[in-house]
Amino acid sequence: MKTGVIIARFQSPYLHEGHIELINKVKSNHNKLIIVLGISPVIGTRRNPFDYHTREKMIKNQYNDVIILPLSDHINDSNWSENLDNLLRSVFPNEQFKLYGSRDSFIPYYSGKNEVEELPEHGDYNATELRESFSNMVYDSQEFRAGILYAYYNQYKKVYATVDIAVFKNDKQQILLGKKNTNFKWRLVGGFSDPEDDNFETAALRELQEECGDLQVSPMEYEMSTKVDDWRYKSDVDKIITTVFSCNYLSGDASAQDDIMDLKWFPVKELKTMIKESSITEEHLPIFNFLISKYT
Repeated sequence: MKTGVIIARFQSPYLHEGHIELINKVKSNHNKLIIVLGISPVIGTRRNPFDYHTREKMIKNQYNDVIILPLSDHINDSNWSENLDNLLRSVFPNEQFKLYGSRDSFIPYYSGKNEVEELPEHGDYNATELRESFSNMVYDSQEFRAGILYAYYNQYKKVYATVDIAVFKNDKQQILLGKKNTNFKWRLVGGFSDPEDDNFETAALRELQEECGDLQVSPMEYEMSTKVDDWRYKSDVDKIITTVFSCNYLSGDASAQDDIMDLKWFPVKELKTMIKESSITEEHLPIFNFLISKYT
């Protein structure tokens, strides 16, 4: 008899009735069941919040006789199909397999050599909706807090992308600087890039207009990139790297908005004095030193 194989992700906080019906159905047709769990190359996303070990334990808690194997996602369906066949054959070299899937399953993408069967969905369960329903639940238990620690400690270290903008006018003789209410020192305007931004130039223009109003400027020109010694991340492994752009002011009134409390034009030649007087925010000093060396 062939060994039954379920190919799925099980990215759910629990095994719902659809999962249980699928597993029980395949178990009833085979003496041995393998579940192959898809492994995303990106750790800890909303679509794939649970790693292999978490999902393995969830399944084993109810089906301790099921064999569970990991299989990494692949950009190429043919290569993924070959990897799946090789995985099964390497672990169980003398067996034949029948692969099972259900709604939105692997079957349309599989081109391997094993028999496949699509089973009807039991109930109307949506893993995305289940994850969202649990996403804002907080439990007062040691296990819950341990789970949070596990999730954070098993993520990649992150680099947060920001943009900073040097707006010049009068033939690079003046520069626009802002102050935030959390730090009463002058700085370049800017902020975090958004996932909706097509590129850093788009992010820079968006941040400029969010913080300074409807200014009309020339196209953004790349100046430099650097790690920012931001106070919020001093004790964290995650860091900020900013991309600095410059542009020329064309028209419009600079109006402090968003988290900017004040805006002012300064002569570029005064920047050295401002640094000596400690009126420039410390985390932007590498940027200002670069601009001074280039434009004075």
